[in-house]
Amino acid sequence: MFSELSRPQKIRFTKLSPLARKEARIGLLFLLPWIIGFLAFTLIPLVASLVFSLLNLTLTQPEPLKFIGLENYQTLLSDSQIWSSLLVTVKFAALALPIGLAIPILLALLINSKYLKGRAIFRTLFYAPAIVPFVAAIYAWNGMLNPDTGWVNRLLQALGVQEPPTWVNDPNTVYLALVIIGLWGVGNSMVLYLAGLQGVPSELYDAAQVDGAGWWATLRNVTLPMISPVIMYDMTLATIGLFQYFLVPLVINSGTGAPGNATMFFNLYLYKTFFAYGNMGYGASLAWLLFAVILVATVILFKSQKYWVYYAGESR
Repeated sequence: MFSELSRPQKIRFTKLSPLARKEARIGLLFLLPWIIGFLAFTLIPLVASLVFSLLNLTLTQPEPLKFIGLENYQTLLSDSQIWSSLLVTVKFAALALPIGLAIPILLALLINSKYLKGRAIFRTLFYAPAIVPFVAAIYAWNGMLNPDTGWVNRLLQALGVQEPPTWVNDPNTVYLALVIIGLWGVGNSMVLYLAGLQGVPSELYDAAQVDGAGWWATLRNVTLPMISPVIMYDMTLATIGLFQYFLVPLVINSGTGAPGNATMFFNLYLYKTFFAYGNMGYGASLAWLLFAVILVATVILFKSQKYWVYYAGESR
């Protein structure tokens, strides 16, 4: 009896009452803008890119359009630029991901501290850069990191650094410069972590204090486990975003991959294949390769959450 009650029941639209059918139609009407947007900007382009990847579609060299099957995907295996750009992307992600996760958490911990005066002001100041148009921020940072006229190097020289770094012009420091530029907009992540911190039950901190736990022990055993779902969410978005990293190197170095091809990220190479070289078929196959890489990375991330993510009230 109880199993029958717990079994989900299928309700046919035709068996609904007139009022329920009217409410369902109104609900679909409100969903219609999203459905149209999903079809026009997600599903149809997705199907089109899959079709393009199976064709010899090249705009710069017009030739009879024909079906070539998996030929574009076979070319991927021998394209050294693909694996070079993937390596560049992974190397940058290995540096940017830990820093991009740690800084917002530290800022949220600072603002959430009851000992900090004027927390609302600091919260606004830390979040404000996130609302600045990112392209404008990139140009501003490009000027600030200019090795000759930028105030960052002038400040370093005033502090006694005789030969400050050339930042985006040096393969050894370009990733650090890109990370600094990326930290400009950590306000969104900081707000997420702040919301997570304010949702941690105060009773847990009281119990930790009674047990004699210090700041570090409380952070490691109470705070981080309780906000681990937020960390998981932010890490997933950050991982996907890093594999799609594109705008900053495109604006700073005009998509050339300078210095020394160190900023030829995979998504930048994909963009150039599509729009600079006009090779739509091969570019579509690159897009599907990127989709596969992101999918694998996301699956691994979700599989790992059972070892470090704590969901309150979840049965193990």
